[in-house]
Amino acid sequence: MARELGRSVRGINSQAGLLGLRKTAAYLASPEACRLRRGDNVGAPYRFQKGHIPANKGLRRPGWHSGRMSETWFKAGERGSRWMPIGSTRLIDGYRYTKVKDIRSTKDGPGFVPYTVNWKLTHFLLWEKAHRRRVPPGHALAFRNGDRTDIRLENLELITRRELMRRNTVHNLPKELAQVIQLRGALQRQINRRSA
Repeated sequence: MARELGRSVRGINSQAGLLGLRKTAAYLASPEACRLRRGDNVGAPYRFQKGHIPANKGLRRPGWHSGRMSETWFKAGERGSRWMPIGSTRLIDGYRYTKVKDIRSTKDGPGFVPYTVNWKLTHFLLWEKAHRRRVPPGHALAFRNGDRTDIRLENLELITRRELMRRNTVHNLPKELAQVIQLRGALQRQINRRSA
């Protein structure tokens, strides 16, 4: 049915569920129903039986035996080559981030990096420091000159999400460019629909 309609099996099942369609009792009792049948324990011959002894019982787990693997583990207190100290900055998608803390993890063991990092947007940190409060919910910080790397208090303005959407809408673009963007979106949706 999915092949005939040019849809995914999952899409067909979802639509059938929405319409309240169910498989008949005759179909569920037939051998074709396979895993849909309840109570006949399909697949039991392929499961480990109670009391089964695994083939690797008594062997040491990978990573715990002697060899070169233990040489590359992080030692206690050691940091990886990509670790950066608090106050470091990095640029991602045009936005500058500042590292504000290292959070130590409670997990430990060979090969586990004993910390995670917490980064915040640098312009948010600057605004919060100057105004002594967080950016309110439903609001965003915008750059007046449009340059995301120009992080000065005079260049930041607090606006509502609605205003941000109004500024970034496709309708502010030239008509031809807006049409190309909308056509590209429609094309991408068709590609996604066919590849699903």
